[in-house]
Amino acid sequence: MNILFIMYDQLRFDYLSCAGHPHLRTPNFDRVAAMGVRFTNAYVQSPICGASRMCYYTGRYASSHGAQWNGFPLRVGEQTLGDHLRREGMECWLIGKTHMRADAEGMARLGLSPDTTIGARQAECGFDAWIRDDGLWGEGPDGFYDERRSPYNEYLKSKGYPSQNPWADFANAGVEGGNIASGWMFRNADKPANIRETDSETPWLTREAIAFIKQAKAPWCAHVSYIKPHWPYIVPAPYHDMYGSAHVPAPVRDDVEREDPHPVFGAYMGNKIAQAFQQDEVRQKVIPAYMGLIKQCDDQLGVLLDYLGESGAMEDTMIVLTSDHGDYLGDHWLGEKDLFHEPSVKVPMIIYDPRSSADATRGTTCDALVESIDLAATFVEAAGGTVPDHIIEGRSLIPWLMGEQPEWREFAISEYDYSATAHCEKLGLEPRDARLFMVFDGRFKLIHAEGGFRPMLFDLETDPEEFHDLAKGDAHQGEIDRLYGYLAQWGRRLAQRVTRSEDDIKASRGKSMRRGILPFLVDGTEVPDELTSKYTGPAPKSYLEE
Repeated sequence: MNILFIMYDQLRFDYLSCAGHPHLRTPNFDRVAAMGVRFTNAYVQSPICGASRMCYYTGRYASSHGAQWNGFPLRVGEQTLGDHLRREGMECWLIGKTHMRADAEGMARLGLSPDTTIGARQAECGFDAWIRDDGLWGEGPDGFYDERRSPYNEYLKSKGYPSQNPWADFANAGVEGGNIASGWMFRNADKPANIRETDSETPWLTREAIAFIKQAKAPWCAHVSYIKPHWPYIVPAPYHDMYGSAHVPAPVRDDVEREDPHPVFGAYMGNKIAQAFQQDEVRQKVIPAYMGLIKQCDDQLGVLLDYLGESGAMEDTMIVLTSDHGDYLGDHWLGEKDLFHEPSVKVPMIIYDPRSSADATRGTTCDALVESIDLAATFVEAAGGTVPDHIIEGRSLIPWLMGEQPEWREFAISEYDYSATAHCEKLGLEPRDARLFMVFDGRFKLIHAEGGFRPMLFDLETDPEEFHDLAKGDAHQGEIDRLYGYLAQWGRRLAQRVTRSEDDIKASRGKSMRRGILPFLVDGTEVPDELTSKYTGPAPKSYLEE
């Protein structure tokens, strides 16, 4: 069986028609959901791009792998999907974005060159790269945000777009009065991007995915990682005006959230992106563009699904649709992602398993608490392997796909390290204290903040909008203590003993005795005679009288 692992960047869980969006129609996401299982309570282990992706790729929590912010390198030696799947005879390829930075210092220390197979895989999150493009080719006074070559920019140049950075000048900009109307400015979000739709990022990557599948030798795992619907929020015609103000929902926010807010929440409500999304005119322009980007993603998913069907590959390909985090879009007085409200930390997750053993669950939903790290375990099992649970901290979802009711987790965890942000400095914190932890048991959501702050607590049963922070008072101390117990349980997990499995340890017991290591014996009768046979009998020679 092959695995098509598709990730959309910054796609909210509720912006799909199969998830109940009132206006946005996504028939191809719905098509996969009808073929498989839609997990309705899937949570990422960090609501920031790079850290979340490293959790997906390693199957480990952010504090286990350590790459907790964009640009924090994933350390050399951290095992990833590629390592686990190749052991099972499955290739593992990247098509699109990872947002990963190589541990160049670690590679140099170990003498690993990026132009070798092993070095290249270390530099690419363990993937073999069919094509990598992280999709943000911003350029400022100090140069490019991303210093690598952009394959997408090179493609645009080959199509005749006259620019050194056509990503910025065409794919993510409109035109106003003959001038560039950059997608970086929200006021331009309602303009069509100045590019032929077929040349925009999402169709380009779809073609690359199909080109890979055409030549691939099974079994393979292909991580098709789209940059959209991540900002800049601008989309080419005809998607730019498919939606308008009538399709923009009222923001999910309440004035009570601004009354004595938690200091970290208050800092985020006061930042630039939040203040922008607190303006109705920004939401009226950005959200229709965001919906247009999702509609384009859905259409291109249809192209990919049609190819799989026509080629016969659908019959032996597992398909996974998910995202690295959501987007506040003005909810809770915030923009972007970062914190742990549902629009940010909860993601879509849809899995189609082609095997007949999954027929009973087709078109169903599963409300179990799922973590993004579960996909790594799922893929290993799908490839025919045994999940190395001393390394991969997630749990395989295959039992749910097969209609089973496995014993499951009681809570989900997510982490956020904001030490690299201005909020850390604003709050007077040292980087080591700028950390948040979410523990969610399916009803109560606790957020612990390092740095001496109080926690936050929400009851999603009585307050599904997460307006009322119950930790402002002491009426819910029992729930706070219970959830802190879960957090402590998680904190005691065995995260770093990754070189020996439980079975390895059990099998090693007593081996040293059989190799002659026999300390602490009184007279030798404590062990079988065969273990002392090398140490008994006539002495070869005595030197005591010399």
